[in-house]
Amino acid sequence: MAKNRSELVAEVAGKTNLSQTAVNGVLDALFEVFESSVANGEKVSIPGWLAVERTERAARTGRNPQTGEEIQIPAGFGVKLTAGSKLKAAASTK
Repeated sequence: MAKNRSELVAEVAGKTNLSQTAVNGVLDALFEVFESSVANGEKVSIPGWLAVERTERAARTGRNPQTGEEIQIPAGFGVKLTAGSKLKAAASTK
């Protein structure tokens, strides 16, 4: 079972008595804040729910699976999502 964005927007709109357009705009703004914060290396934390932060990955040597040849994988960045206590508690019910 999974919810897509339109189902999420419809459910939040129903619970808040806001229009789906307004909820969609709020989600867009939220994701833009996440995007710009992570790009700047800032951690975004919503206590009890989640934290989003950028992580650094060191350069390393890898292997081409087809040829077995060693390749250099450059350093880069990743994103780490950490569930908060309320989200963890919700996952452990039922």
